[in-house]
Amino acid sequence: MGRPGLNRRQLLAGIGGLTVAGSFGFAALGTGADALASSASTRVRYWNLFSGGDGYNMIAMLDAFRKEHPGIDVKDSTLQWGSPFYTKLAMAAAGNRAPDLGVMHLGRVTGFSPGRLLDPWDVGLLAKYGVKEADFNPALWKRAVIDGKLYALPLDIHVQLCFYRKDVLKKTGLIGDDGRLVPVTSTGEWFDMLKEAKKATRKGLQTIGLWVNDQNFQWWFFVAFYTQLGGTWFNADNTEVTFDTDKATQVLEFLRQHVADGYANPGMGSVGAEQFVNGTPFTWEGNWSVPVFSGAKLEYGATPLPPVFGKQATHAESHSFVLPHQAGRGGATNEGAHQLAAYVVKHARQWAAGGHIPAYTPTLSTAAYKKLSPQNEYVSAMDHQANEPKVWFAGSTGILAQRVGPIVVSSTLGSARPQAVARRMKGVLTQLLAMKNPMDGKTAAQGGAAA
Repeated sequence: MGRPGLNRRQLLAGIGGLTVAGSFGFAALGTGADALASSASTRVRYWNLFSGGDGYNMIAMLDAFRKEHPGIDVKDSTLQWGSPFYTKLAMAAAGNRAPDLGVMHLGRVTGFSPGRLLDPWDVGLLAKYGVKEADFNPALWKRAVIDGKLYALPLDIHVQLCFYRKDVLKKTGLIGDDGRLVPVTSTGEWFDMLKEAKKATRKGLQTIGLWVNDQNFQWWFFVAFYTQLGGTWFNADNTEVTFDTDKATQVLEFLRQHVADGYANPGMGSVGAEQFVNGTPFTWEGNWSVPVFSGAKLEYGATPLPPVFGKQATHAESHSFVLPHQAGRGGATNEGAHQLAAYVVKHARQWAAGGHIPAYTPTLSTAAYKKLSPQNEYVSAMDHQANEPKVWFAGSTGILAQRVGPIVVSSTLGSARPQAVARRMKGVLTQLLAMKNPMDGKTAAQGGAAA
């Protein structure tokens, strides 16, 4: 795909109508299909959801692994991103036809019935191949632990960012002596910044692209700013909704003001990135847009979403390796899966070129990573991640986003009042908390989620 972010959003928009390609629901990429004909002693079947630039970066890392480990053949297969991928993976695990290694968004792991559809990692084997808990951000590692066992090995975090055009803003006083955007710490300062930026905005462009019509982006932005306010979702036992409607209203009013004051145009809600290339001063996008903007040779920067409520927090998800359940998991193939995952995690410099922040923290301190721009400007997001709650119905393209995202959009566009929307959101959270996970028939309170 020419534009990773756009393709992903198109998939999200049409999620209900997507079908899995081919009889097995995947198309092989790279040289992995040659594994069947190889004489190597061990073969590892690996399913992932990476296409476009991410797909090519993954292929490069897999080919490097193959070159260094000729005794292990990797048969890599790429499935359709989103619900088709998770449906296929669940069916394969339930039917004892699962691959040896897979990829999932970390937020979806809790809902995947760990212990039934996923097998835990052998941390001793991971350590044997150079990967251990101390190499990861503590909060990120904790998200991957369920009932005391590690069920996901994080590869990265991917975050929502505030992209800004340095060339457009350089005459506004909004670019500091360090060449970066002047920091803001309140909603007032942020809207003052937009007011100045609007003066430099060319006619026909909006001041900031916010994907105001997109339920996923609006939900991700809400999660970030609600976390900045210290908002919570449920109690520790997942038996009670603790969602704060007053804090939620503040966030909804903040998002709405961008449209009400004319900085974001609903009619341009789906072309934020394109307008940024054409000269819009700001756009809020996922870090996967870095290759697009860098490829266009823009003079730009990128920071985590502004801490307008006083606390640093930007929405983050994580691509993670998982072990789909196999009745007879073990032996050389299982060890090969551990070795492959550990290798990719440790050699994520290639992966960082796609804009993702490597989860393996030693990578972040290397000279090569520190030279990456604008990655070196937003790497701090690793330490202030705003995540969805750790419940079965959360995570990328999960039920929570599908149910709550459109409600947030209604407030941002002005078709519903923020206070009323906040109450509706709490009502949906209450319904979901009582709902049973179709994977195992358990509610959030009954399922294992304690780290």
